[in-house]
Amino acid sequence: MVTLLKNGLCHANESNPKLFVQIGNGVLKGKDNNGSYISWEAVPYAEPPVGDLRFEPPQPYRRQWQGVFDASQKAPPCMQWDQFVEGDNKVHGTEDCLMLNIYKPITQRIEEHFPVMVFIHGGCFMFGGVNVNQPQAIMASGKMMLVTIAYRLGALGFLSTEDEGLPGNLGLKDQRLALRWIKENIYRFGGDPNKILLTGFSAGGASTHLHMLENPQENVAKAAVSFSGVALNPWVIVRNAKARAFKAAEFLHCPKRTNGAEVKQCLKQKNAADIVATAGKFQNIAYNPFTIYGPVIEPYNIPGAFLTQHPIDIIKSGNFSHIPWLATYVSEDGGYNAAELMQINPFTGRELMYELNDHWVELLATNLFLDNISDHPLEYAQQLKARYLGNLPFYPENYGHVSELYTAVLFKDGVLDSLKLHKQYSQAPVYGYAYDNPADYNVGQALSKRMDVDFGTVHMDDLSLILPTSSRSPPREDEKRVAEHFIQMLYNFVESGNLCFDHCVFVDNSIQKSPDLYITSITGDTCGTVALK
Repeated sequence: MVTLLKNGLCHANESNPKLFVQIGNGVLKGKDNNGSYISWEAVPYAEPPVGDLRFEPPQPYRRQWQGVFDASQKAPPCMQWDQFVEGDNKVHGTEDCLMLNIYKPITQRIEEHFPVMVFIHGGCFMFGGVNVNQPQAIMASGKMMLVTIAYRLGALGFLSTEDEGLPGNLGLKDQRLALRWIKENIYRFGGDPNKILLTGFSAGGASTHLHMLENPQENVAKAAVSFSGVALNPWVIVRNAKARAFKAAEFLHCPKRTNGAEVKQCLKQKNAADIVATAGKFQNIAYNPFTIYGPVIEPYNIPGAFLTQHPIDIIKSGNFSHIPWLATYVSEDGGYNAAELMQINPFTGRELMYELNDHWVELLATNLFLDNISDHPLEYAQQLKARYLGNLPFYPENYGHVSELYTAVLFKDGVLDSLKLHKQYSQAPVYGYAYDNPADYNVGQALSKRMDVDFGTVHMDDLSLILPTSSRSPPREDEKRVAEHFIQMLYNFVESGNLCFDHCVFVDNSIQKSPDLYITSITGDTCGTVALK
């Protein structure tokens, strides 16, 4: 989807020359945002993955523009099954979406090549987009450029039959191509290609971690940050992808379903929205399980494969990008997706959580992705229930215990396990932080649709201070100070390699002889170091 300005290059003589950038495809014109920053949005990095390119690896965007490309328009969201869309049909977006947003602060500094923060959005590999998180806080600092990456989501990005016909991981391969584009082109926009900080949140944080593990020769980043998501979280690597893909093809009435090539050929002829909507057929209570289609381990013989070993095995092999890495979590990360269980069911007038009581063993095993943790997921579900709730039922008054369970299993444990493995096998610095400072309104209230529950510091309460969203309250004065500390922290990390939050210097676990794991605890706008066994 290319928009060209009329009259070609003559516009360069009529506008701010800083808005115009020459790349291999031609000239782009960006937008001046009230003298604060320049944005170039919806810049294509890959050919539209439509028609015969659906379910195929991304192809570099090679088209030449005859006029000036209008990069002042918002990028469309990738087609997705979006949790935050009301109603039974949660599909929206477009297939033609493989684009980047680029933001550059307008400052008086003489040196024009800024460090570059690249951000991969979250959304369980199922939803989200480059317009969810806003750049204003980073731009106001005047310290860094920001690039946000769109990639294929849900079935269109991650459907896999685990064979050469439809190996999967297309969304990750989109990200990889985008990173190559950034490395090659960002200097034209005023960015320093040798100072790229790769970051991501939730599924984007896990993606960031997977890019570190994928192929050392592919690395474009100087350092990396995974906010509330790593490769070892149980919702990341999908184990039942083949069976699910064949079932989706059955839902869509594909006559031949014996291998990936047949499934792919059939699905290329189907309506994209119908393909994406198959996700809803695999969910049980509201948006659970939340990752229906996600990363898989591909066969070794696939050209351009992204992931052919389990992340644990890659880390233990030492064959990954040894760059400084920070992995984080917040104190009630599990508010995603536990808070949704506090939503009132319009048919019963009671919280959705009550529905867990009749089949909690099976529902916990499925919705917490326990088959990625244990070979006996049903027995493990019973152990978790005993550990976190004892004999207590799944009632709203016990939400705190449920949130603690979700936090540990879905986020915290995987982050800590990843840090411990990197501590042992990484030759580069390994850092962690835990954040506890709840927003007045956050994802917990958005998912539950209620304000009478204290959800604590929920998923995204830290990240949304750096890259604000509409699903959180405006920052308080203490949160404004936290935001400033976070942005300075990220700038220092990519600029000099130092990592600190305000006066607190992070401990590099890779050089510690102690078996303990040292993380920085950030509570409000105070901080300190804690040792975890």
